[in-house]
Amino acid sequence: MSLLPIHIIAGSIAIVAGFISVFALKGAKLHRRSGMVFVYSMLTLALTAGVMAYFKNQTGNVIGSLLTLYMVTTALLTVRRRAHGFNSIEMTAMLTAATVGIFSIKSGLDAVMYTNGKVNGVPAGMIFFFGAIALIAALGDLRMMNAGGLQGAKRIARHLWRMCFALFIASGSFFLGQAKVIPKPIRIIPLLAFLALLPLVLLLYWLVRVRFTKWYRLRADSFQPTLVRRSAQLPELRSP
Repeated sequence: MSLLPIHIIAGSIAIVAGFISVFALKGAKLHRRSGMVFVYSMLTLALTAGVMAYFKNQTGNVIGSLLTLYMVTTALLTVRRRAHGFNSIEMTAMLTAATVGIFSIKSGLDAVMYTNGKVNGVPAGMIFFFGAIALIAALGDLRMMNAGGLQGAKRIARHLWRMCFALFIASGSFFLGQAKVIPKPIRIIPLLAFLALLPLVLLLYWLVRVRFTKWYRLRADSFQPTLVRRSAQLPELRSP
């Protein structure tokens, strides 16, 4: 059975659910439900992409799938875990991100030195970009573990930027990577580029709003996690 139909359906659902979640009222039912739909569909998208890339011997796409799995998983764990401490899953995630980053940088260098500047049609600049993001994320994991966990605005920012970047991977892969499958009447390249890059704009917006404005401090009570055992409710995000 081909995984391509599952991959396409999962990707379509992920993009729709992701944009709904990022624009929805934080902590509201729509945000939570669309966010979980986004998580499950992105995990399906990444897993099917990774398996197909493996059998086609497309190592770069396998690495991209690992990065997607890493981003979505760590973003979810950020708001589903206790604010203090860390566990073996997060250590494994950090090592995965570091491996992805190092491999991507090496692939980018190989593309520049030995090929036409591309790997499987992906420009070296994009490979370097994803490698740098993976290494930055791994460094963030290391800092979090060294600090014993994250609280407050830092915790919320970690969740938001990773979710937004995962959405960028999906939107960029579809609106630009698969532009040829979009009907010609609506294949407007500037519009497709805008939709592909919009998650990065939203990523920067949320980082600035959470970390460098009074938005979080004015609503700190809404973000206080309930640090009790498994029977407790999970912490939620709330915003105007």
